[in-house]
Amino acid sequence: MGAEAAVSEVRARQAGIFGFYGRFMDVVPYLTLGIAVGLSSLITEMPPADRTAVAVLSAAAALWVYFGYSRMPAEPPVPAVRMTVYFAGLSVFGFTLMRFDMLFFVFVITGFFHAGLLRPLWMIVAGVGATSLVVNSTVTEEPSAEGIAVYAVIVCVQTAAVSLGFVMNDRMERLRAQREEAFAAREAAMEENAGLHMQLMTQAREAGVLDERQRVAREIHDTVAQGLAGIIAQLQAVDAADDEPRRRRHLDSAVELARESLAEARRTVQAIGPPTLDTAQLPEALAEVSAKWSAAHGVPVELVTTGDARPMHPEVEVTLLRVVQEALTNAAKHAGAGRVGITLSYMEDELALDVRDDGAGFAPGRTEAGAKGGYGLSAMRQRVARIAGSLSIESEPGRGTVVSAIVPALAAVPDGA
Repeated sequence: MGAEAAVSEVRARQAGIFGFYGRFMDVVPYLTLGIAVGLSSLITEMPPADRTAVAVLSAAAALWVYFGYSRMPAEPPVPAVRMTVYFAGLSVFGFTLMRFDMLFFVFVITGFFHAGLLRPLWMIVAGVGATSLVVNSTVTEEPSAEGIAVYAVIVCVQTAAVSLGFVMNDRMERLRAQREEAFAAREAAMEENAGLHMQLMTQAREAGVLDERQRVAREIHDTVAQGLAGIIAQLQAVDAADDEPRRRRHLDSAVELARESLAEARRTVQAIGPPTLDTAQLPEALAEVSAKWSAAHGVPVELVTTGDARPMHPEVEVTLLRVVQEALTNAAKHAGAGRVGITLSYMEDELALDVRDDGAGFAPGRTEAGAKGGYGLSAMRQRVARIAGSLSIESEPGRGTVVSAIVPALAAVPDGA
């Protein structure tokens, strides 16, 4: 499950919990009042005048809740003054109804829930204390020192316990709000980072066009042009030769140079574009390239892919494919390798590529950028750096070479996006 999906699931659960709590807060005053009226009617016997007074007060309390609380704007914040007035009236109705029948303490319990809507925090504690005073007021119907002491202890303990719950809930709500802000900031940073990566990819693609032109020019100069110059020199030597064996030797050399130049020209043309990526993902493209290279040079290649392979941005895949192609070319031309290993690792935020050979190796510090050999290590570094990646080369004479590239795991952009 990705980070965005996890955040969405948490928010959905929180919304469900808050929605249920909001509906409960809307229903609880009517529910407790109805229970209190029902119990009073069934259990308590009182004169008709008192019964009428209780009925009138109960109806008035229901209307007070409806107009004072139920009709309150649903969007936060709750108006502090209106909520304070409503809560005071609720307490008065509860206290008055309890003078007729103590069973109406059930309705007064509503105050413990609605006190949490008061602001600031000290008002919540005051509201809980007032509710506790009313709920336990029957304890002091027959005043005595012991009764008053018990009443005071009950009110203090009850107020402290309920208020502590609200204080802890308030702190948890603040933490939740901070987490929401952190999630929002992280998502914004991820979106900004994705935009920067896309901009970087666009710039890399534009720079890549120039790089390809320069690379092809170097390839032609280093291979085809020099080969043609050698052929011309051999053909001119034929005219200067006095005997048939020398002429034949120069002609054979010219033919060999022509074949080598043709092979280099074909390799240059094939390297202009990565056709294997048109119909396959990067692991399949690397498998095809390494298999062809292995068949052409008789050197076994082991390709290993780790992690969850997924489509990447074309510039990312092309860059890694080019690194493998150049590393294999160097292994064939310069290293004399007997075995090559390629490891492609998909991680959450990065892709890592390692190309290892057991060839002759070299001293990387002595390798001159732009030296003869086509693409070259310097060009590889530049290409990887253009997509905010890094490339390292570890090698020692006689101990093989390891080419390592790490690039951002920028996902492929869906068509039409």
